[in-house]
Amino acid sequence: MKANELRQMSSDQLGELLKSTEENYFRLRMQSRMERLDVPSELKKNRRLIARILTEQRQRELTQSKY
Repeated sequence: MKANELRQMSSDQLGELLKSTEENYFRLRMQSRMERLDVPSELKKNRRLIARILTEQRQRELTQSKY
């Protein structure tokens, strides 16, 4: 998911996406500890998506507090 797509989402949608992505990332981490992952790059993709979501949420927080 691109940053532009995240910017178009509402704050509630971002929160839901963050929650589901964190849960998926946790499951992938546990699975990687127990057995080999089919697609190891999914860990990296989820980690980066979480960072993008948190960045967008922080930017929104800063712009709201500015005014």
